[in-house]
Amino acid sequence: MLLRVRAAVAQLAAGLGAGAGAQPPAEPRGGGAGSGASPPAAAFCRPAFLQLTPEELRRADDHTGRAVQSPRDGRRRLPWRTGYAEVINAGKSQHNEDQACCEVVFVERRPSPRGRLMSREGCGELDGGRKGFYFHYWALFDGHAGSGAAVMASEKLHVHICEQLRDLVDILQDPSPPPICLPHGPGDPTRVSVAEDDGEVPNDAVPRFHLEKAVSHESLVIGAIENAFKHMDDQIERERGAQHLAGGCCALAAIYLMGKFYVANAGDSRAIIIRNGEIIPMSREFTPETERQRLQFLALLRPELLGKEFTHLEFPRRIQPKELGKKMLYRDQNMNGWAYKKIEEDDLKFPLIYGEGKKARMMATIGVTRGLGDHDLKVFSSNIHIKPFLSCFPEVRVYDLTQYEHCPDDVLVLGTDGLWDVTNDKEVAGVVMEVLTSYEPNDPCRYTMVAQELVVRSRGVLKERGWRLANDKLGSGDDISVFVIPLGGPGNYT
Repeated sequence: MLLRVRAAVAQLAAGLGAGAGAQPPAEPRGGGAGSGASPPAAAFCRPAFLQLTPEELRRADDHTGRAVQSPRDGRRRLPWRTGYAEVINAGKSQHNEDQACCEVVFVERRPSPRGRLMSREGCGELDGGRKGFYFHYWALFDGHAGSGAAVMASEKLHVHICEQLRDLVDILQDPSPPPICLPHGPGDPTRVSVAEDDGEVPNDAVPRFHLEKAVSHESLVIGAIENAFKHMDDQIERERGAQHLAGGCCALAAIYLMGKFYVANAGDSRAIIIRNGEIIPMSREFTPETERQRLQFLALLRPELLGKEFTHLEFPRRIQPKELGKKMLYRDQNMNGWAYKKIEEDDLKFPLIYGEGKKARMMATIGVTRGLGDHDLKVFSSNIHIKPFLSCFPEVRVYDLTQYEHCPDDVLVLGTDGLWDVTNDKEVAGVVMEVLTSYEPNDPCRYTMVAQELVVRSRGVLKERGWRLANDKLGSGDDISVFVIPLGGPGNYT
């Protein structure tokens, strides 16, 4: 087992080649998630909104020059004057395995059985035209062990979100509480509301059958996004063979809908809001360290997933056979602190979670615990699958834009881990404020310049000892992708 672990660590350090990917569609799509055939796989592609020429695409793939790429003036401008910039890694993988998507998506209401959906009062009626709403969408996908999963997710995740929201078109635009059950046939046209039964409970009734949880509109959107991530993961699993979808990806998405931002994160990318100089975290990283207890609990419940090679317990270091019978510090799935236990034979197995910080790995294989794909990932030179421990469900945080007055310098920053590995929240906020103050509030390029500066400072400058930051520390050798989204919204930035 030790040889396997050493080989796995060596393979991770050397980096894995990128898989094939498909060119994302240039225009937004609505409708069902299963519609349309995917284009044939291509050797290398970048986000369609960059509209790179063949020569620019070649420069974007150059590990030596590491030229920063952004949407050019005179080409398709991103919604809300969003800024975007990216740069390829320093040789970690064959191609840039990050992908990005920025769309405005129309959600059309799903046809009802009788062409109408009555409200509680029975007076709601629809005309024959299209009914729905738009949402704005920004997403970053950080691929690993190939770019295939990241490319497909960049093409399809917003389509799955659209599909999940179709049932909510009328509900979200109605201030009354959401129905517990949706109508399903011609004879069932009415809404059954949470507040429908306000009558007195009969004496002979069991009260619990008449209690209903209050469900907010916000929680319906969160549920739709969570389900969309699951459907996206299922699609990758179904099509990974035919589409040659190598590896997996972390996914970070921001959805603006009806005055609120929904930021969904599955992986180690992150998002922060900078408002009047204040930093508001909008996500957290999901790594073997941050999800230790969830992983340990699953391993305890299903020890067969460990393949008799791992222990679910955590120790400060590897245990030596000569230490059998001694007492050593440990912690299990229920513990935040540490305690002593007597070392037994099973404790000599390799720990489920090993390492610290960015070097922490689950089963000596992967450093993230949420994301899309990775359906074929196994512990090196074994038949132990990693996927059962990985979650495709994101954590969704909500920011209500209507609760605050925002100025042009208030932004939401989305970044892959290539940014955050070498830059903290305070440093990012400092760059944002420094760059924005040097441009006029109405300058359409100011947010692109912020994104470019964040990427450049995280990449560093190429010197004899590699890419170095301004303080001469090692710069990010990873792919770096950044969105800078002004919080003024469509009302101020159209």
